[in-house]
Amino acid sequence: MMTWLRFPLTTLALLALWLLLVGSVEPGQVLLGALLAALITGGTAGFWPRRRRPGRPWLILRYLWRLALDILTANVRVAVLVLDRRRRPRPFFVELPLALEDPFAIYLFASTVSLTPGTVSADLRRPADDGRTLLLVHSLDGGDAEGASERLCRDLKQRYEQPLMEIFR
Repeated sequence: MMTWLRFPLTTLALLALWLLLVGSVEPGQVLLGALLAALITGGTAGFWPRRRRPGRPWLILRYLWRLALDILTANVRVAVLVLDRRRRPRPFFVELPLALEDPFAIYLFASTVSLTPGTVSADLRRPADDGRTLLLVHSLDGGDAEGASERLCRDLKQRYEQPLMEIFR
């Protein structure tokens, strides 16, 4: 099957973008735009990840709801931390070994960590010794600092990694 047919929405989006850029819907521009869209889609298809359909898509809504609530509460916590002059942030890094294996699920997990205020995914690597992926996470505040990294790892695994493993099972 031709590659551009595997990604029809991308091909149509590129065609629409071309027509918007040239400001014309003359037949020659439509033909040129379609040709360029097909060439670009076909030429870059090797760089695109394979489509991975979630095994349990109904769990996505629950995951997104949890993420939205966590983003709201984290925004409040970060605002209080920044605006309270008596408190000083205690930033720290932690290496989080991931049980996720699917590249798209790992991408979603790292993006989730970065979307939540107060944490950011800093590095992703796969050491040679055990083959598990490690995510380096920066946290804005460790609170009491005693056990902060363990608490952060536990929370991230329970709140985000476990649901993603269920979704992509």
